[in-house]
Amino acid sequence: MSDQPPPDAPAEAAGPAQEKAAAEPEQPAQEPWAARRDLDAHTPPSMVFDGINRGVTAHQVIGDIISGGKTEIHYEFGGFGGFGGGQVSGEIPAGTLERLADSFVSEGTAFGSLLERLRHEHVLVLTGAPFTGRRTAALMLLHRLGATPVHAMDREVTPSELSRRFVSTGEAHGHVLCDLEPSREQPLREAHLLALRGQLREQNAYLVITTGHSPYIEDTVRLADWQAPAPETVLSTLLHRHLGQAEAQELLARPAVTEFLSRGHQIREVVGYAAVLLRADETEMEQYSLVTLERQVQEWFEEADNRLHLREKAFLIALAAFDNGPYALTAELSDTLYSALLRTGDDRFQKAIPVFGTHIAKRLQIARARRYTADEQTEWGPVTQLKAAFLDDRVAPILLREVWTGHPAARPALITWLDGLAADGRPFVRTRAAATVAVLAFTDLPSTMALILERWARAKESRRQLTAVSALALAHRIGAPNIPRIINGWSADGQDPKRCWVAVRALGLIGPERPAETLAALRVQARHQYEKKLAQPRIGVGDQQVTAELPQSVALLLLSPAAGAALAELLPTLDGHASARTLALDGFLTACERPAPASAPPLLAGYAGAPAAFAGVARLLSAALNDRSFNERAEAVLRAWVRAADSDAGTAVALATLLPALVTGTRDAARLDHLLDTVSGLDGKPGPTVATRLRATLAAPPAAPLAHV
Repeated sequence: MSDQPPPDAPAEAAGPAQEKAAAEPEQPAQEPWAARRDLDAHTPPSMVFDGINRGVTAHQVIGDIISGGKTEIHYEFGGFGGFGGGQVSGEIPAGTLERLADSFVSEGTAFGSLLERLRHEHVLVLTGAPFTGRRTAALMLLHRLGATPVHAMDREVTPSELSRRFVSTGEAHGHVLCDLEPSREQPLREAHLLALRGQLREQNAYLVITTGHSPYIEDTVRLADWQAPAPETVLSTLLHRHLGQAEAQELLARPAVTEFLSRGHQIREVVGYAAVLLRADETEMEQYSLVTLERQVQEWFEEADNRLHLREKAFLIALAAFDNGPYALTAELSDTLYSALLRTGDDRFQKAIPVFGTHIAKRLQIARARRYTADEQTEWGPVTQLKAAFLDDRVAPILLREVWTGHPAARPALITWLDGLAADGRPFVRTRAAATVAVLAFTDLPSTMALILERWARAKESRRQLTAVSALALAHRIGAPNIPRIINGWSADGQDPKRCWVAVRALGLIGPERPAETLAALRVQARHQYEKKLAQPRIGVGDQQVTAELPQSVALLLLSPAAGAALAELLPTLDGHASARTLALDGFLTACERPAPASAPPLLAGYAGAPAAFAGVARLLSAALNDRSFNERAEAVLRAWVRAADSDAGTAVALATLLPALVTGTRDAARLDHLLDTVSGLDGKPGPTVATRLRATLAAPPAAPLAHV
């Protein structure tokens, strides 16, 4: 088969990840059991499987949020009419200060002591994290002190220029300098403040400077740390200001309010939510939390790089892909994305990425994320790791949608990055790459298919093909459109074995919710392969791989929650076309041969409690024992089960019921008696003692539930 993509397929961007993947030897395809295990172990929490076909959060967030379906509501989050970090010098309108005062809450803060410090010292350096309300606090300190009107100073001023650029503005007794950014070249020193303090006292004026935590502020500078009030306090205080006690408490007791407060919203968003509650608009109440979240994500990527560095934007994207994953891994792979973004538009760009200089707490604070310690499941067992996760589990899918659809210039770098992740040797990385592509497929299926999934399905690297399988399965899980149609189409493709193999493997993963349709699609391809072998006995490697994968997908179904329905679909095919019969028996024996994590064989244990299904097991096993193509495998399965019965009472009971049902004549009885008499133990050990007891069951009539097999 050809490995060349079709002429209209996009060229694959070359990059370090691709070069590394090309240099590594090709790995054998991962077993389907391991693929399903990794999918279950490493899928993001937002796609946690709920037993049907969508994760709980996936359905509520990815389905309802990414696709829209909500009223467009616009909010002004600036708090005071356009005053922000880019504001040049000028007087702040008195009306703006009054509106801020109406929504400002100081309960639970150090506002009172800060007010006294400002009254005495005339200049205050207010530090705090972004979006904790430090600008509003600065303005309210001046307002409460009566230092009005308030004059906003140009934020581009440097510390050394403060005393020279500070001039009396006539009536202005209050001054605010927001978001001062000290640097190595321009640190903030105590001498700067001493010079300012003298000038301010002479003019009976006051200045509040806001800044973030910085290593470029001299140790002798006495800082005022601003800690925002608790969101619950802010919301309760604002509601009680405008409503009666009973009405305010009724609003606060609403489940929607409790849910809103649990998501770690910023103070500016809590203030806006209070206004929504006061308007009593049910639609706004339901959608406000989501709208503010979308606005935050848009702000992150609309910010100029000098406000939010490109490296931090790359980290945000990586965190969306690896939410609740190890922090070190997320940071490592975010720098890989950063490197790809730097090369966007200029492949020769070779600017070095700083090895150090990132601060975990600061970058997680910007990302509205948290760090915690938890076990991570690995192929070597659970390992305790430092992890990172967004405070709000809805951020990841919304962020991925915003980057993919709102900033298409980032697509080449993002695709290059995902290509590298799909070929990574770590199952966790590949699964998260698949989950990311699943969200992109939900957002924009045509582009995702053309730019990513089609190429991965036809890739030379088996890891990329496997990641395509996982991406299709997860895309269907979250409700992306037309995924079964795509998989069915690929599975019936007789001209592209690579895509067909991906589809056959994917059918095994999505099959439990649609077993009849899945088995029908598998039978179509089985017949195609059967007829191809009749026409040309020697088939290509690709077709051989497809043929080998077909029974694996059947086995996945037989060991899934839809096992009963799958078994019922297989039984009629025993009397059908040869290709369908072969697929049924091969898939059944593949499921029987599945190694058991415990002593009980998975298939036998799964059906033992269902008499009707157990009868189907007996019929399939009997057919395999009497088929020359499958006889040896069927006998090997029985021997393995007998050995398991020697240490597992449940297996022994199941076999005591199953074996008599396999006897339809003296020939069957003699064969089973010989098998039980000659079954040996493993590694030279004596034969299982349970075999003697099981031989005695062959003379008994079949149990009632199996009488009509």
